[in-house]
Amino acid sequence: MSADLLPAAVEAPVGVAPALELRGIRAGYGRIEVLHGLDLVVPAGSLMALLGPNGAGKTTTLAVASGKVRPTSGCLHVGGRHVNGASPAALTRAGVCRIPEGRGIFPNLTVAENLKLVTYAADVSVAEVTAMTYDRFPKLGQRRTQVAGTMSGGEQQMLAMARALVTSPGLLLLDEISMGLAPLIVAELYELVAALAADGISVLLVEQFARTALAVADYAALMVGGRIVRVGQPADVAAFVDDVYLGGTT
Repeated sequence: MSADLLPAAVEAPVGVAPALELRGIRAGYGRIEVLHGLDLVVPAGSLMALLGPNGAGKTTTLAVASGKVRPTSGCLHVGGRHVNGASPAALTRAGVCRIPEGRGIFPNLTVAENLKLVTYAADVSVAEVTAMTYDRFPKLGQRRTQVAGTMSGGEQQMLAMARALVTSPGLLLLDEISMGLAPLIVAELYELVAALAADGISVLLVEQFARTALAVADYAALMVGGRIVRVGQPADVAAFVDDVYLGGTT
């Protein structure tokens, strides 16, 4: 690692528990360790971009934060609560919601049917869900009777986000929401993500387009080889992006 890429700390304000805190996390798949003592703090009410080249461990970090992968060592805290070993369902009840790469919607159901299904897991009526969704995502209101799989990629991503927001999450985990989308659609989605953060939802965002993510993030972290190599405000991190993506940290 270059001496210029040493991590800088991002801590939560005094007296306010971080939305997410990972300390010394080691995790992987079978005998393959992907995260090697990862340290990351997402302050409450902030939007943090997690950036890095392919294979850096970004998606595994989200998997640990959502309970899909259990760390072999280290500590995981959500909203100040120690949640090591908690199941994905338990973390969902604690306010963690992950939108995976690929969106996770039901492509053979209409927009309205996709939203209705969410009400079975959330204590909210269909009328409340649809009103909230169509107010925040007017395009989905126009597509309410359309089969989800026939919508554009951007509209499908909006539907995935709408389904996630039904549970009123405190922490939203987003994995490559721009995947396969045109730049104009990506810009529109990022405006929505920024609005969510402005509403007080903490967001940890994994993104392939670093500059796009840095433009809306409150904080950013650069990841290489299962470790954070730089973290801070976007302006502080931006100067190191090219080094990381082009292999300058080796």
